[in-house]
Amino acid sequence: MKFMILLKADKHTEAGELPDEAMISAMMAYNEELVNAGVMVAGEGLQPSSKGARVAFKGATRAVTDGPFAETKELIAGFWIFQTKSLQEAIDWVKKCPSPLKGDAEIEIRQIFEAADFGESFTPELQEKEAELRAKSAKR
Repeated sequence: MKFMILLKADKHTEAGELPDEAMISAMMAYNEELVNAGVMVAGEGLQPSSKGARVAFKGATRAVTDGPFAETKELIAGFWIFQTKSLQEAIDWVKKCPSPLKGDAEIEIRQIFEAADFGESFTPELQEKEAELRAKSAKR
């Protein structure tokens, strides 16, 4: 099972404040533990929303809104992708994370869809096309 682990943003991450050396060191040690256990597939920190944009879809219309975005509690400051046997295992790993922000923090865990989850709608032809795209993407 794959899970996306989402670190919620706060006023510090949205202000573009960078972690200190102690925090970076603690996170590196945690990430190393994840990698050595075969759990971490990917992980990155995200720039503040002031450096981003949103695209809203309404039928054929696309509307772009430049950041920053007002609702900090709904924003993401970083993410990991974990490969675990269960949601409980993902939870157990997240609970080992050093406190990732200067103040209180919240991390959300969301399961990633797999091919089998889509049933018959994900035909063998579409699965083959997805495999081609993943292989092409992996070469970058």
